[in-house]
Amino acid sequence: MFNKWLKPYLPRSLFGRAFLILAVPIVLIQVVVGVVFVERLFQDVTRQMTQSMSLDLNHLISLVAQDQNTRLTAAHLQIALAPAPNADLNAPDQLKDSLDFSGRYVIETLHEMVPQARVVDLNSAKGFVSVLCEINGKAYDFSFPRNRVSAANPHQLLVAMVLAAVVLTALAAAFLRNQISPVRRLARAADAFGKGQMLPLYPRGASEVRAATNAFLSMRARIERQIEQRTLMLSGVSHDLRTPLTRLKLSLSLLDQPDGDTRLMAQDLDEMEEILNEFLAFAKGDSEEQDEMVSPRALAEQVVSNASRSGRDITLTFEGAEDAAQPVKMRRPAVQRTLSNLLSNALKYGDRIEVSVYTGAGFVEFVVEDNGPGIHPDQRDDAIKPFARLDTARNQNKGSGVGLGLAIAADIARSHGGSLNLSDSEKLGGLKAAFRLPR
Repeated sequence: MFNKWLKPYLPRSLFGRAFLILAVPIVLIQVVVGVVFVERLFQDVTRQMTQSMSLDLNHLISLVAQDQNTRLTAAHLQIALAPAPNADLNAPDQLKDSLDFSGRYVIETLHEMVPQARVVDLNSAKGFVSVLCEINGKAYDFSFPRNRVSAANPHQLLVAMVLAAVVLTALAAAFLRNQISPVRRLARAADAFGKGQMLPLYPRGASEVRAATNAFLSMRARIERQIEQRTLMLSGVSHDLRTPLTRLKLSLSLLDQPDGDTRLMAQDLDEMEEILNEFLAFAKGDSEEQDEMVSPRALAEQVVSNASRSGRDITLTFEGAEDAAQPVKMRRPAVQRTLSNLLSNALKYGDRIEVSVYTGAGFVEFVVEDNGPGIHPDQRDDAIKPFARLDTARNQNKGSGVGLGLAIAADIARSHGGSLNLSDSEKLGGLKAAFRLPR
């Protein structure tokens, strides 16, 4: 229960939490030592000084009780003595303020050590203590400087402790920042690599951080080699197969009297070529493309315009808190290819298509909706996997493919730090594909 209550107030960053681990013990030690030492200073030293002062007061009181001349003695003891016939001996003691801890010990000790003391006033004059005593039925006022019964400037210790805590905390923060910076560089490099970018990274910092950095560099190199080998393999296969396909298409086109079988063979060849193009696009990805500033409005209008050439009616709307014309950093060919794939799928399985562009603080989202059969919620995770074909989810008679369209779209979204989400369209009743990118 306590952890649940405290968790929202704890820092979320590694630097903040490590700094808290260092700073809290420093502050607690300073507070504990300060409270204990200051308390002893206020109590023991104040009591000792007040007891010494009480001896002088008792000596003067004995002289006054014997009707002896006390002027010279009081002057030597630095105590002002005067009759106070109108004083209220039943008045309460007076402190300087509620935080005057040493004053409490002064009053307590004076009442213990001076039996004739009736009222102790620490607020009657600045820097002085006034003690009303009853001697032979008469009231007398004894006044002396406050610094004779309590330590002067006890706050100096607190100031020194605070300054020491600040200096130690600053040194700890500087040292900690130097240790955390390699972890931050590693996190930035890992995040950039996930988006298809390569940031220079060198092992620095503590041995554990160096080991983690070396492991990441090795992993990044292995992944790069794997991607390169996959790209070369699929590119080679696609290139080698495209040559005989081209020859077959050329041979079919040269036939004098093409029949129904010939046309079916031509369709099969076109489908095989489309599959090869999807293989190549999936293998290539967007790693070789460069980031550029692109207007989401202009990009959406261009993709919709190209898709509308088939004669189908596609609705394009813009919604959001920010102008969709403001440029966003993205890899334009990859995003354009993704939107084209989503539109192509929607055109295959639906008759009504709607494209919406939502812009807001920190994101831009392209939404493609259709009135087709949609995809069952249990199969949506499989739909974005490579080579997945959902035979019962979509009408396969209206389209064909190798199952890479949504996988390519999801891969491009992740490489931009975004996401691809599939859901039911509330407007049209079919599939809703939301392709979100960070701004």
